[in-house]
Amino acid sequence: MAKLVKGDKFPNFAVDSVYGTDVVKGLTMEKLVDGKPTFIWFQRYIGCPPCRLDVHLLTQAYPQFEEKGCNVLVVMQSKPEIVLRDMNGQTLPFHLICDPTESMYKELEIGSFDPENRPEMTEEEQKKMAFKIEGMKANGFEHGDYEGNEQQLPAFFALAPDMTVEVAHYARNIADMPLATEVLEKIK
Repeated sequence: MAKLVKGDKFPNFAVDSVYGTDVVKGLTMEKLVDGKPTFIWFQRYIGCPPCRLDVHLLTQAYPQFEEKGCNVLVVMQSKPEIVLRDMNGQTLPFHLICDPTESMYKELEIGSFDPENRPEMTEEEQKKMAFKIEGMKANGFEHGDYEGNEQQLPAFFALAPDMTVEVAHYARNIADMPLATEVLEKIK
């Protein structure tokens, strides 16, 4: 499969997730989308401090997404038991899809960065990274277990209720991603 673009159908992957404080097996993307506008953040893994912060921020913003009739999904390369351990009893209000084999990342061609040849961050990306560093410190998010691909780039997809891709954003770096608040501002 090639990289997704606007107008493509998002694949109906079979997935396992962490939801609430439980592991949920045997789901499909179609079941998770459930006929609602859906926003999907692909991150590295739960032990990655900026990724952990994004999960925290999405958890805080989730009631606003729910009020607007939208779903939030996060995909990580973590194993469910590591997510549950690192969440330390915190309840996830959305499905955090666990893809430790990185099969979804590979199928959607979500690439990795070259540590020897990183593009410079734009001014906006630098501001987002500073915001994230401040948030990681304020919440005590330190690096946890290394899982998956340490050079994994993130991606973001906005889906229509029928799983048609409305936005396909393949990030240049970890800061080149929409924050929950930015997505909420664009929902009509």
